[in-house]
Amino acid sequence: MEQAQWQHAATEEWPARGWWLAAAGAVIGSAAHALTDGAGGARDALYALATFLVVTGVAAGLVIERARPVRDLSFAAATGAVVALVTWWNLPLTPGSSPDIWRIVCAVLAGGIAVPLYQGWRGAHASGNAVRLPYAAIHRHAWTDLILAIGAVAFLAITWLLTFLLAQLFALIGLNAIERLLRHGWFGWPLSGAALGAAMGLLRDRAAMLAAMQRVVTTILSVLAPVLAAGLLLFLAALPFTGLAPLWRATSATTPILLCCVAGALILINATIGDTPEEDPRAPVPLIAVMVLSGAILPLAVVAAISTGARIAQHGLTPDRLWALVFTAIACAYGLAYAVALVRRRQRLAGDLRVANLRLALTIAAGALFLATPLAAFDRLSAHDQLARLESGRLTAAAFDWTAMRFDYGPAGIAVLRRLATRGTTADIRTTATRTLARTTRYDLSQLTKPPKDRMTVLPRGAALPPRLYERLDDVEACGPFDQCVVLIQPDPREVVIVNDAHVAAWRDDGTRWRAVPPPPRVIDERQRDALKRGEAEIRTVQRRQLFVGGQPVGDPLP
Repeated sequence: MEQAQWQHAATEEWPARGWWLAAAGAVIGSAAHALTDGAGGARDALYALATFLVVTGVAAGLVIERARPVRDLSFAAATGAVVALVTWWNLPLTPGSSPDIWRIVCAVLAGGIAVPLYQGWRGAHASGNAVRLPYAAIHRHAWTDLILAIGAVAFLAITWLLTFLLAQLFALIGLNAIERLLRHGWFGWPLSGAALGAAMGLLRDRAAMLAAMQRVVTTILSVLAPVLAAGLLLFLAALPFTGLAPLWRATSATTPILLCCVAGALILINATIGDTPEEDPRAPVPLIAVMVLSGAILPLAVVAAISTGARIAQHGLTPDRLWALVFTAIACAYGLAYAVALVRRRQRLAGDLRVANLRLALTIAAGALFLATPLAAFDRLSAHDQLARLESGRLTAAAFDWTAMRFDYGPAGIAVLRRLATRGTTADIRTTATRTLARTTRYDLSQLTKPPKDRMTVLPRGAALPPRLYERLDDVEACGPFDQCVVLIQPDPREVVIVNDAHVAAWRDDGTRWRAVPPPPRVIDERQRDALKRGEAEIRTVQRRQLFVGGQPVGDPLP
């Protein structure tokens, strides 16, 4: 009796849910703004607390039901706590450093997988089977949660567009209250939270519409499966003739492109096979497409692994390359599981793929949760590997990425720099490490501290620079902040042409100081406008002065 009551409560509409979620979203938005606006010494903890509130609110909006709200809120709070802890662990610890965004992505991924798993388990528990994870329900929840999230974000965008439109409408009659409100975070955050909460509540009360949208989306994607299957089949068939070398020459993004193809194949396969045996593809075209895509994932993942391995062998470990290795390993795991399912039972392939999906989802969620913690010390591994390459001579001091060691490798990178500053094998390494430790920004501004004359080339070689021109070299149209500039001495001693990374400008001595000669006006003045009315306009052939570099004209004609 209790189970039947729960199932009825879970499926019936809950009109008040939209109002509750909108109010909760407004409160969470206000709290998040208050915590992050002008955070002082406790900034890391306050940002983590704001993350907890936001993630908990989103998770609650996805899972909360009237039957067991306390249990649902507990799950949402646990999800928020995990992501908040990961955020706190990865917030910048030193000036100029940046958080490891992939750890936060892993935490969000683990939470995103946990939500449909929890929803599926909750339904099975209500049916008296608490130890079972029903694939059909989990797959359905995963799709509907994704569609619901996209719909909520679209509703948020429309809300902001409507608010901007109303602000401009009232501004037409001199009422600027809404326009002024939009400039303040204490208004925008609650507005966004309320819009997201209201959208999630309204969409969740329309389960039939979400189910219909899911069928539409999966049907459209299943039509695309044969297209991608044909493309991947042609690509793999061409590899024996072209070899792998063109992959490395064409682009440095070989691994991301291949992994995107793997992700696309996985999405289209699962859109085609559905979530129950009744939805198995039986027509020849979609069935063959599923088989081809299932067989193509493993070779694509292997090529991506070779690409990643080659980069690591050539340049050593970095956190980004280790993350690429993780994603490649996930692709290989899917490729191997799908290939085994394809070899074992081609006629019942869809059923085996569903089993593999559930097992891999559980494994990836657990692995992502581990990778989100400091136990996965990618920064430490990378710092020690780069140090070993430098000390062994495989990497020169000039090629060593000092900026990444200072700002991207966390405390391990700082420790390596301190070691190099005191025990570096050469004086150049010790000096560079000391200077890098003293930096507070990843951007190298050392060039700006050099006097312009040290960044300047005078042509013709050996020509003397006019003495009074030195005091004007800091001008932005001269050497300014640029790494280098070239001063071309002209036959007229009162004129030079200065070329930097952004300008080609003629400079002239007017007797008191050197000045940049302004270019001819591009907009006609009142006198010329009157002349146009009188018809005094003509085309003339004129001689011009133009800077040529390497035989090619550069910049506008000189005055």
